[in-house]
Amino acid sequence: MFCPLKLILMPVLLDYSLGLNDLIVSSLELTVHVGDSALLGCVFQSTEEKHVTKVDWMFSSGEHAKDDYVLYYYANLSVPVGRFKNRVRLVGDILRNDGSLLLQNVEEADQGTYTCEIRLERESLVFKKAVVLHVLLEEPKELMVHVGDSTQLGCVFQSIEEKRMTKVDWTFLSGEHAQEEVVLRYYPKLSVPVGYSENWGRFQNRVTLVGDTSHNDASILLQGVKESDRGSYTCSIHLGNLTFRKTTALHVIMKEPRTLMTPGALRPEILGGNQVVIIVGIVCGTVLLLPVLILTVKRTHRNESSVTSTMPVKGLENIKKPDPEVREELKPPFRCCAHQKHVYSSIATREQIEEEEECSGKAEATYMTMHPVWPSLRSAPSNPPDKRQLGEF
Repeated sequence: MFCPLKLILMPVLLDYSLGLNDLIVSSLELTVHVGDSALLGCVFQSTEEKHVTKVDWMFSSGEHAKDDYVLYYYANLSVPVGRFKNRVRLVGDILRNDGSLLLQNVEEADQGTYTCEIRLERESLVFKKAVVLHVLLEEPKELMVHVGDSTQLGCVFQSIEEKRMTKVDWTFLSGEHAQEEVVLRYYPKLSVPVGYSENWGRFQNRVTLVGDTSHNDASILLQGVKESDRGSYTCSIHLGNLTFRKTTALHVIMKEPRTLMTPGALRPEILGGNQVVIIVGIVCGTVLLLPVLILTVKRTHRNESSVTSTMPVKGLENIKKPDPEVREELKPPFRCCAHQKHVYSSIATREQIEEEEECSGKAEATYMTMHPVWPSLRSAPSNPPDKRQLGEF
């Protein structure tokens, strides 16, 4: 009775459901990003030493979709199939009934259900385990950061199996022909989940491991980014003989130099809609009032010119007029002034005023030097001469 009881209790303890010809484990779920890798575990645990003879991995994109082969293992030969040919490999230890599968460079079309089937030597039962894979959008493989800022470089290895990382390496490469530099190395301790990390060279005291290593998260934080930090950063997570790698390109942007801001430079940013309207109104008002201002200035100039032109006229009026009884023979300078006397009633220009002043000066000199004498009308006979007498003269 011991053997039948053993066969009944074993599936219960291992969370298996017993079928006619197979043992089925409840489905597990795993979420990854496009471009990452995923470890699909498939381990058959037994108290007896059973050897695995055949491993098959099948994929189904939906309930009514046809199953496609992903990989099969038989007679110590592992063969990937179809579109998974260059992206999957068997990484489990067959001698320990481990048929785990590593799927690399995950694509959006890889979302679906993966089923592992393990056949044991001299056993008619088939062990089956299903994994539902969810694929998210791709995480950025290129980061852009300004000089002096900090940035986080992610590195997470997804697996449904509880496999602890044994080592983490972060390396840096500035160019194709440059030498690879060590950024950080992490060694977990066996007794506690937290290990210790070391960093070297110019990354010392600037790199910190911030990921949860208990869940295979080896993300780091790079502080005080420098221009020389531009390049490729590669994370390597070791799980025994299995190594998962992820590369991220870091682009460093120089900060714009700070310049002294003048009021003229700040004006476009400070002025708002109301200020612009006010300025436009002031400009328009100035343009409209400019003709009025010009006319006012011209009128003022004319009034000043008219006042200046009347001053010589008043001076000439004050000059003592000659005796109307005395006839003088006017010389050309005096005639000039007498001729111009009729112009005083109009507005004189500056040239006319100067000419009048000159003529008045000459006329005044004539009065001082010339004294013509005519016969006095009082000494003339009382009877006026007739025309004949006048003709004799």
